[in-house]
This record gives sequence, structure tokens and C-alpha cells, in this order.
Amino acid sequence: MPTTTPPARPVLIVSDHTGLTADNIARALLAHFPGQPLRYIARPFTADVAAARAVAQEVTALSAAGERPILFTTITQPEVLAELQASPAHLFDLLTPGINELEVELGQTAARTVGGYHDMHDTSAYLGRMEALDFALATDDGVGDKQYGLADVILVGVSRVGKTPTSLFLALQHGIRASNYPLAEDDFERESLPLPLEKHRGKLYGLTIDPRRLHAIRTQRKAASRYASLEQCEFEVRRAERLFQRVGLPVRDTTSTSVEEIAAGVLSALRRS
Repeated sequence: MPTTTPPARPVLIVSDHTGLTADNIARALLAHFPGQPLRYIARPFTADVAAARAVAQEVTALSAAGERPILFTTITQPEVLAELQASPAHLFDLLTPGINELEVELGQTAARTVGGYHDMHDTSAYLGRMEALDFALATDDGVGDKQYGLADVILVGVSRVGKTPTSLFLALQHGIRASNYPLAEDDFERESLPLPLEKHRGKLYGLTIDPRRLHAIRTQRKAASRYASLEQCEFEVRRAERLFQRVGLPVRDTTSTSVEEIAAGVLSALRRS
């Protein structure tokens, strides 16, 4: 008899602000349960009792339909949180237990401000991230190579290997000035680094990928083109890897690696340099 796939379990991400913190933690926890069908429902800016009551009613309706939700929340206002706690969901309160322990340890009452993690108290850090983002955009895809001297790191690899998303992540999350340079066929005619990169060897970090994965990605962009052909992908990846080995660059394979993991590898390399 054919096996039936169980319905996707609803996972509600409820926050009094953007919900990014709750979403990241929820996905990190649930990643340990592969194969479990899930559907994520975001309910950001649930900042007052009325909004929380509306979410609780949604939870009740889902539960009545036989879909007991899992609810992750970073809400700290007691009266708002109480509305969610009364709903028929399995609720994970991600902040309150830790805040309560810290109040005892630090001997201070927590402010419990809405969106406190995302506020603008650390203006210099915020402005630093915005400046790094502007820099990443200005030097994306080999543009603005005259500014490479200002870069913290320059990601190098063939087209569609993951350079741009990693550069933007490093800028937004860590305030790292990340440039990136796309290797093209002209670059492979040289036995050494492309000229724009020669003076910045200590800042280079190579990205590579399985040619079959690259073929699939490029096919989505330009199907039936030479650019997307498996033969071309294999040629470019092998030549790029040979170049990385020849000049001794640190390299990360992005085939099945998230942007967060790639960025962590880059940060680790920066700390060692």
C-alpha cells in the first residue's frame, strides 16, 4: 500500500518586532528533525493584547482542524504573552526564562522593551553595517576594483557560486567590507591571479562548487546556453580550483553549504590572518 505523507505541522513565529530572532532559533531547532513536514507562519509585530488574541484565535482554529501548532515567541510583555500561553499550541518562550535568570544573576530588573534587540542604541555598529553594505554593492561582481584596498575580504569564484549573497550577508550581519570578483574565461588564460587581485592576495577567499550543481543553477538563469552547459561548468570550476591551489587561497565548497556557513568560514579565515 502506498504511504501517505502526514500533513505539514504549522509552526508559528510570533514576535513583538520583526520575528527574525524567533525564526532563526525555531529553524535551527527544527533542522534536527529532517523529514518532518512543517509550514512556517510568521506573525511579526504582535505587540499588544489585541494582536496576541488574534493569533491565539488562529491557533485555536488550527488546533480544532487537527493541526496542533508549535509556537515560538520572543514576546516578553507578560499580558501579551499570557494570551498566547492560553492558546492550544505547544509554546516555546524563547526569552522569558533566560531574562528571569539574568535578573537574579545581575540583580537588576529587565527593561522588557518591545524590539529591544533591534533598537538603535549601538548606532556606530548599525552605521558600520550600512556602510559595509554600501561597499559590498559598490564592489559587487568585479565592479569598483579600485576600492579593493578598502576591502576586508574579496571573494573569488566563477559566476553563480554564491559570492554576492555571501558578501551581502557578511556586510549586514557582521559589518565586514566584502568585495567579490567573478572569474571568467579570460582569467583562466593566465597562470597567475587576475591583475585586479594581484595586490590583494592576502584578502582573497576562494569559493567553489560541484559542476553539476552549478549547471542546475545556471540552467535556471539561462537554459540551453553555453554558459549553463555542464561542459562549461566543469571547465570553469576545474580551472578555478587549479588557480586556488596554485596561489594557495583558502577555499570553501558551496555546493550544499548555507550562506551562514560560508560566512562563518570566511570570518574564521579573517581571524587567522
